[in-house]
Amino acid sequence: MTSKPVPLKNNLVQPLVPDLKVRIAFLIVPDYTLLALSCAIEALRMANRSCGQTVYEWVVVSQNGEPVRASCGHYLEPVQRVSGMPKPDMLFVCGGINVSKQFNPELQATLRHWAQRCSVVGSLCTGSYLLAKAGLLDGYRAVIHWENMASLKELFPNVKFLDQVYVLDRDRYTCAGGVAPLDMMSQIFRKHLRQNVCTVISEQFILDRVRNESDRQRVPLQARVGKYHENLIEAAAIMEANIEEPYSMDEISKFVGVSRRQLERLFQRYLGQVPTKYYLDLRLQRARELLNQTSLSITEIAVICGFQSPPHFSKCYRSTFGLSPSSDRRQNLSTSGAD
Repeated sequence: MTSKPVPLKNNLVQPLVPDLKVRIAFLIVPDYTLLALSCAIEALRMANRSCGQTVYEWVVVSQNGEPVRASCGHYLEPVQRVSGMPKPDMLFVCGGINVSKQFNPELQATLRHWAQRCSVVGSLCTGSYLLAKAGLLDGYRAVIHWENMASLKELFPNVKFLDQVYVLDRDRYTCAGGVAPLDMMSQIFRKHLRQNVCTVISEQFILDRVRNESDRQRVPLQARVGKYHENLIEAAAIMEANIEEPYSMDEISKFVGVSRRQLERLFQRYLGQVPTKYYLDLRLQRARELLNQTSLSITEIAVICGFQSPPHFSKCYRSTFGLSPSSDRRQNLSTSGAD
């Protein structure tokens, strides 16, 4: 459970409701990822500190109330029995490696029981697999670590798995693992606190910014298409290495040693888009990173990412992201850079 927070020296953040208390339980299973759990808890601690009071209370629980071994080999204490804990507002199941081996009828019953009683049920890292296996993500948007995404799309066709960092869909909150729980918790805080605490969190944890729900996971191409499609992977690598001065498709085809038509078939079959669109998306994603993480001008970003003119860059950007580069930068500053 939480300890009394030591407030920050700057202005305190105020809850939307006086004396607000949000109780969160983290259900850990064997081989869970300690980093993901730690990021979630540290975000809660920092939110309490920014408020100067305990808005968020948390508890770590397991099926039998005993400590559970994390994937790194460490054990976390204290741990309570899940069946004996007071009703939380939110329950997050924390997964890790070998997650399919952790599912059993008792865990399924536990997850379904609390799904009926908690306002939110969610997951950290591969915990999304356990929720999906229990039938708790049918009809929902969800995310999971990119290593598991392809297989889960096949296993659970009624769940819309996305490549985002996290997704808050109604009463199901899921995130990709790693440090993504910190980003997800920061989004949750916006529902409870008057001011945006993303600036506080990013500064305290020395982050460039807290990511929002539109940010995507960086999914290696080999994980998406398999290691046997060497020509496709080589072509994509050439594109990624040449953003500022893009090659033509004829040049890339020549480097790879296949015809342009064959290259187009490979991209269409395994990535669902023509190579020119894939190349454009790479450049636009790089532009968005520079836009939201640097103070470079839009003209400078357009040149760095291989666009002939700022108007052409803005047109492509708006077509892909639904807003202009300047609007995207302002929106990012308002949601993650200013309280």
